[in-house]
Amino acid sequence: MNAPARALLAHAAHPDAPDTVLFARLIGARIESNDLLLLGLDAGAFTALIGRHFPGAAVDRAPGAILSSPHRVFVRDLHGLLMWHDRTANRYREDAFCLATIIAAASLRPDHLWRDLGLGGRDDVSEMLARHYPVLVARNVANLRWKKFLAQEVAYARGVAPTCAPGCPGCEDYGVCYPGN
Repeated sequence: MNAPARALLAHAAHPDAPDTVLFARLIGARIESNDLLLLGLDAGAFTALIGRHFPGAAVDRAPGAILSSPHRVFVRDLHGLLMWHDRTANRYREDAFCLATIIAAASLRPDHLWRDLGLGGRDDVSEMLARHYPVLVARNVANLRWKKFLAQEVAYARGVAPTCAPGCPGCEDYGVCYPGN
C-alpha cells in the first residue's frame, strides 16, 4: 500500500472495512500519480467520498471538472451495468456510485484494469468485483480479463456484438485478448 493510501487510512472511520481499504488504495494511487481526474469523480462526489470514509483527511487536490470523452456512452452504459448488479447499492448507494464511476473511468485507459485502477493485480480486481457484483462475476465462466469481460457485458446489454473497451487497443496485450484484430 502506498503512502497516500496509508495517510487516508490513518483518518478512516472504519480502517478495516474492505471498501474503506479499497477506496484508500484507489484514491491513493491517483494521489501518488498526481492525477485525481483519472478517478472520473467530480469534485462533489470526491469530497463526499472522502468525508464518508476518511473524515478529517486533507486531500489538497480536488479532481476538478470531468474531462469529456468520445466514449461517454460506453462509460455511461458500463456505469449503469455495474450499478444494476451492485449488491451493496441499496445500503451504500453513494459508495456504489463512486466505485462504478471509478471502474468505468479506468476502462478508458490503455492497460490492464488492475493497473488502471492502481491495484496490485488481477486478484485485487476479482475480489473487488466479487464483493460488489457477484452475479456479474459468476458470468465470467471463460475467465476473461476483467476489462474485456465488462466490455463484452456492456455489448450484450446493448444487444450488439461484443467489442473491446475503449482503452484496450492501447494495451500491450491487445493481440492476446483480441487476436486477429
